[in-house]
Amino acid sequence: MLKVEILGKGCQKCHQLEANTREAIATLGIDAELTHITDPIAIAQRGIMTTPALAINGKVVSKGQVLPPTQIQTLLQ
Repeated sequence: MLKVEILGKGCQKCHQLEANTREAIATLGIDAELTHITDPIAIAQRGIMTTPALAINGKVVSKGQVLPPTQIQTLLQ
């Protein structure tokens, strides 16, 4: 099972990235645990200064942009 994390304080872009990620997971039909981390200290400890960010299995794969579902699908495969 993949562990997918959205890192961001909860702004509109963060919510859009979460929605796009949920769509990508559903389209692929994969087993993934999706969490949204909003704690600024936890986000900073990951070295993320621009949000939203996307992490897959602990590795940050995107910072500061809202990826479309198709691009997230590529990262999840």
